[in-house]
Amino acid sequence: MRASVLSAATVAALVGYAASVAILLTAATALGATAEQTASWLLAISLGKAVGSALLSRNSKVPVVLAWSTPGAALIAATQGISFAEGVGAFIVTGLLIAATGLIRPLGALVARIPDGIAAGMLAGVLLPFCLKGAAAAQGLPSLVLPMVGVFLVIRLWNPAMATLAAFATGILLALLTGADLSTLRLSAPILELTLPEFRPGVILGLALPLYLVTMASQNLPGFATLRAAGYEPPVSAALTTTGLISTVTAFFGAHTVSMAAITAAICLGPDVHPDKDRRWIVGIAYAGVWVLLGLLSPTVLQLIAALPAPVVAALVALALLGPLMGALTAAFAQPDQRLPAALTLVTTASGIAAFGIGGAFWGLMVGLLAWGLQLLRPSR
Repeated sequence: MRASVLSAATVAALVGYAASVAILLTAATALGATAEQTASWLLAISLGKAVGSALLSRNSKVPVVLAWSTPGAALIAATQGISFAEGVGAFIVTGLLIAATGLIRPLGALVARIPDGIAAGMLAGVLLPFCLKGAAAAQGLPSLVLPMVGVFLVIRLWNPAMATLAAFATGILLALLTGADLSTLRLSAPILELTLPEFRPGVILGLALPLYLVTMASQNLPGFATLRAAGYEPPVSAALTTTGLISTVTAFFGAHTVSMAAITAAICLGPDVHPDKDRRWIVGIAYAGVWVLLGLLSPTVLQLIAALPAPVVAALVALALLGPLMGALTAAFAQPDQRLPAALTLVTTASGIAAFGIGGAFWGLMVGLLAWGLQLLRPSR
């Protein structure tokens, strides 16, 4: 274990944590989770990432690092009228679908037939409302939010992966300087809290299915591509099966989906991590250890975020989701023949409509597929 391995693993974990922990808190709030359930969620998903990263890296001898689905957390945060127990039921179904994709090849082939533009349009529609709230946050508390944005833009010029972490640190510092009361912060041991799931068809269609598609399109597939770009053959079937089963187990403790990492994975794949490409997989072990520590600190971190002014948290969420939004918009409109279906998917999803107890992400997907199908019926010229 080299110092460079520990350094890369720590930076990757901290970047991923800071970039999306506020989004996870927003998702938990949307489901009506208690403070104990939210802490259990964060602990369970941190442990799930640790176990999965260590197992996959050790067994495949490939540096596999896992993440939680940040766009998936944004999707959960956009839901309305869903109880925490129903959310847990949806997370279980999503985990089983991901595991089945790794075990049953025709299922993966079926998902692959969904046009990329429509899948990306659904993701963009989920992310857009949260990014728009960043402008409102800047208007509401410019003295704190605008410096965060400035730091984000400057740091991004040199190190995009660290930009959100730097903005997070800036927001905390400015909040302290302007009188935020953090005296109530306490170190406390997190506890895994079991939640009995409830399964409602509308929630399965409106949350579990979109969460599965978003996780596959925005996390797993880019994660596999990142490994290939670094010269590794990713263990696709094993990774999907492992992350799906881990997600199913941790869902009982409130956690949403564990998935492949993409941006943070790139931090762990270069020759500066370890000069021997065939020994670089040990970064997955170090990464797992860091996530265990972060999971144990979950109650304190959640107290810290809750103590920050609401506009600071909204701005942090918006900044963290800008990168995924840019990628989704680029993919949504990349192919000319998919632009109209993708646009319809995006606006329907972003509208937040709900019908028959099913949320906007599902209806956006249906509208996009309908428009795509009608285009296929158009007579050739």
